[in-house]
Amino acid sequence: MPAPHAGGHHGAGDDMDELTFHTRMHAAGTILDVGAHDGLLAIPLSRLPASRLLAFEPLPSAFTRLDAAMRAAHGGSIPPHVALHPRALGAAPGSLTLSVPVLDGVVQEQWASAAKDYAGFASVGVERHRVEVVTIDSLGIPDLTHVKVDAEGFEEEVLRGGAETLRRCRPVLSLEVEERHRPSSTRDVPALLVGLGYAVRFHHAGRFHPIEAFDAATMQVASPDPAVFAASDPYIFTFYAWPVERDAEIIARLA
Repeated sequence: MPAPHAGGHHGAGDDMDELTFHTRMHAAGTILDVGAHDGLLAIPLSRLPASRLLAFEPLPSAFTRLDAAMRAAHGGSIPPHVALHPRALGAAPGSLTLSVPVLDGVVQEQWASAAKDYAGFASVGVERHRVEVVTIDSLGIPDLTHVKVDAEGFEEEVLRGGAETLRRCRPVLSLEVEERHRPSSTRDVPALLVGLGYAVRFHHAGRFHPIEAFDAATMQVASPDPAVFAASDPYIFTFYAWPVERDAEIIARLA
């Protein structure tokens, strides 16, 4: 889902995005799209050769659009190598409440969150949905090669529920992580991945930088209030991760 600025751009001079990353890193196997929304990435990812796509989108309205868009993109039906799931991914199986803010009668789907309920924002109404939760590990994926996560503050739980799969399959990942959804997430999510043996980087001004160079105080400033749209420039919210043992190879491949 988009960050709080036009087009979701990170800042001037950036020429890397999630689709470019996964396309250039493409390897045959299973692609997992966590938070597929209405298919902006899921549809082009579904066209990559020799791949199976599993796309999860728990918000009912977004899932309806995702299903329709995927069918339209593939001649009217969901192809055999694509599976769409109206569920959330988390640290443990069960259920959770998705809270979606409403501003002036308009549902703000890009702020849908399992990490906060928006109770403290006076100008914001809230729509709530109870959704089923499963874990990545419970899916039993034998050949996971790519993961994209856009979980609006729930990234850490998603990864914890997939730790065994990440250790076993060693996929590459892209993640949208924002302090406005969950304070300290730009520290905690990379730390979890580092603990799983991953190099974590961000792309800015034409090259990749190590996560240690990321400064949320200057590179990602935005209000947690859905009614406030101002954000810093640059606003860096996409992070990339790959097995640390492949760091030099992948940096060279993406150069």
